[in-house]
Formats: sequence, C-alpha cells, structure tokens
Amino acid sequence: MGSSKQKQKHRSSTADQCTKNEVTDWKDEVINSGSLKHVDLNTGSNGWASPPGDLFSLRSRTYFTKKVKSPSGPWILQPAGVDWLRSAGKLENVLSRADNRVMHALKIAQSRGKNMKSFVVAVNLQVPGREHHSAVFYFATDEPVQSGSLLHRFINGDDAFRNSRFKMVNRIVKGPWIVKTAVGNYSACLLGKALNCSYHRGENYLEIDVDIGSSAIATAILHLALGYVTSVTIDMGFAIEAQCEEELPEKLFGAVRVSQMEMSSATFVETVSFDKKIGGVGRSSNKVEASRSDEEDENEDVKIGN
Repeated sequence: MGSSKQKQKHRSSTADQCTKNEVTDWKDEVINSGSLKHVDLNTGSNGWASPPGDLFSLRSRTYFTKKVKSPSGPWILQPAGVDWLRSAGKLENVLSRADNRVMHALKIAQSRGKNMKSFVVAVNLQVPGREHHSAVFYFATDEPVQSGSLLHRFINGDDAFRNSRFKMVNRIVKGPWIVKTAVGNYSACLLGKALNCSYHRGENYLEIDVDIGSSAIATAILHLALGYVTSVTIDMGFAIEAQCEEELPEKLFGAVRVSQMEMSSATFVETVSFDKKIGGVGRSSNKVEASRSDEEDENEDVKIGN
C-alpha cells in the first residue's frame, strides 16, 4: 500500500495490455483492479466482495396484504468493480471521466465489437471531510435492461421518480456495538428522500451520486462509523422500491460487501470541472431527517417469509 500522499493513476492499465487475440471479459478486468481489492466474501479485509441477494430481505409478493418480506434472490445486475477515491473536491459524474477505468475497459471491449449492449449503473457515495472521498460501486449487464421493468423505468425516468424509489439496505456483518446502534443492524433507506442525489445519464450508463454531506445527521453517523472503519464489515444492497402490487417482489439490482476498509487505501484523483454534462442530469433538493423512509415503522411488525 503506497503513501496516502502519492497520486496514483485512476485508470487501470490492464485493459491497455490486452491484445486483440486475448479473450477477456471486461468485467473481470475491472473487478480485479482498483485501489480497493476484490477479496473473499467471508475472510477478506480491506477490500470488497459480492454478498448473495438472499442475505437481504425485501418486499415479497404478498407485502401489501401481509407485510411479509422475503430474500431478494439473485441481483438484476452483475458486479463490475469498486473504486475508493479521494480528491481535493467532490467527485461527480465519474463515469464520464476519460480516466475512469470501468468505462475505459468497456470502451476497449466495444472497440473490438464486443459487449455492444452493455449498460453500467454506478452508485457514488460522496463522503465529506477535509479531503473528499467517494466509494463508487459499479454494476453492469451485457444484455439490455428489460423494457418496462422497474429498473428500466428508474434508469429512464425523471428525478422525482428516481428520488421516490432509490433504496439502500444495510447489514452490519461485523462491527462494534456503537456502530450497530448508530447505523442499525439491518436498515432500509430511501436515499433520494433522505439525501441530495444527482443522476447522470449517459448513452450506456446511469450514475447516482449520493451527497452524504447534505444531511447533518447522516454526516455525524458516517464520521462515527469511519472512526471504527477498520473493524467494520458492512453489506449494502441497492434496489428500486416497489410501491404497488404489480411491482412486487422487490429485487436488488446490486449488492456489495465492504470489509474492514482502510481510509489510506484510497486512490487520489484530480477534481474535474464539467462544462458539458452527458445525458440528463438532475439533483434532488430533498433532505429528510427520517431517512429510513417507511421501513423504520415497518420493522417492528414485518415478518420474514415467502
């Protein structure tokens, strides 16, 4: 691990080294590169892994009649890497950057006529502080997102729809009591209502930038958790909330486990000013202290089942 003062290149050189004769999946390249390493789900530390969807309980087919939740099952999208970044200013729309290693690897594959239908969804958790940090989680599909599906509507919808549906579910897998108490051992949150979210839509991607600093409560909880970060393992699942019976059951579009991360492992990148945005961009102005949405009230009487 290099010095935290050393500037490291954000773009992976792996894709550049591939020859045209090599048959390598672009997602494999980005999964196995980056400053936060890909580690074993159960034994890894200072890295990330992909927890199975069954570890998360979401709204089942009978949720609106019986208040029953059930395991999510397989994710809709596949994991495509994690970046732990630091910079002098807030990082936004990282997928549009020329030095973004994930989109660079995809472009290399597409220049060879492969993965032409691939689509990337990224969640960028912007961490405030003297130095800004971003935890960017990438998920992808090599087939078109099903037309008319809840995820398809979210990708192509307006910001009001996105803010009302974007949900994160947390599981504290390992950590001290004080963190479990502050964060909640298992909690769900409509991030678009709790925090300022910006949505960046490109030709083959959607990036969701989540400004944790837009809520004083979220910032305080985060800073407490960061004090114990090297002893905390957390699962984060991302879903589009089902709000009517036809949209059930809920499914995660992606999930990630961050295991005992070290702050100093972040890659330094320059802050870029974007004079021209790619695709439709919007920002939610909602800040709701009751950040756990309706899930907070449900947790006492919700059953776990099929």
